[in-house]
Amino acid sequence: MKTGFVSILGRPNAGKSTLLNAVLGQKLAIVAAKPQTTRTSIQGVVTTAGYQIVFVDTPGIHRSNTMMNKRMMDTVHASAAADVVLYLFDVLEPFSEEDAEAIDLVKKIQAPAIAVLNKIDKLHDKPKLLALIDRIRSLHDFAEVIPISATTTAGIDTLLKEIVKRLPEGERLYPEDHLTDQPSRFLAAEILREKILHHTHQEVPHSVAVVIDSWEETPAILKIAATIYVEKPGQKTILIGAGGAGLKRIGMLARYEMEKAFDRRVFLQTFVKVKPNWRQDPEFLAAIDWRGMLGQ
Repeated sequence: MKTGFVSILGRPNAGKSTLLNAVLGQKLAIVAAKPQTTRTSIQGVVTTAGYQIVFVDTPGIHRSNTMMNKRMMDTVHASAAADVVLYLFDVLEPFSEEDAEAIDLVKKIQAPAIAVLNKIDKLHDKPKLLALIDRIRSLHDFAEVIPISATTTAGIDTLLKEIVKRLPEGERLYPEDHLTDQPSRFLAAEILREKILHHTHQEVPHSVAVVIDSWEETPAILKIAATIYVEKPGQKTILIGAGGAGLKRIGMLARYEMEKAFDRRVFLQTFVKVKPNWRQDPEFLAAIDWRGMLGQ
């Protein structure tokens, strides 16, 4: 039996959360085509007869400019203590100075690191892929370089085999049916935030936080009340939309997904409040972290 922790690192929008969902075979982490979608580490556990892998999805590696961003980067550094590290590259993006800085972080990690070249299904310039592989190998002695598509799952089986090769032997850390360390109310908050990311533009996505105010389970229905926090009155106006249509649509889409995730009917109430500069408020940042929801 092989068992261990595998951290998924990479720059924003490299596809880390999509990869986590792909290896799990179901959606756990929210996904959006906007930077800083993932704000904290999320565990997803894959268990088979021969191995148990605890994957840890992390925020994108970026330069910190707010207290929230600094907390996100602290999460990345803490998650680097793993048995194997995956570093994701977006093959559609040009290699940048920020990529080189992120690889410097990988160099400091003692665990074997696998370079994962994501989004190959959308790359038609194969010489560009070969050039990127050469560039990556010149910057760090990665244990393997594996091209994949997290969206189509191409290359995922190969990636899993290479991970398992490098895991230590040991008993399972969690029961066979254990999927994640996240509480249900955090998943509900993330589902609602994902719908906001998909259906708002301008500066709203970065300035949105979701707090679950109440959670009432009955045999027939799950009742959830959630507050969406923004930093400016104008953002609140954009989010609510004309006649409340924007917020109504977001709430409807979130409720549909929650019903699939929790396998029961959901009654969802949403409110929008302005909280200026919440991204610089340590107490508020602690409250919206899932560990705060568990009292940790």
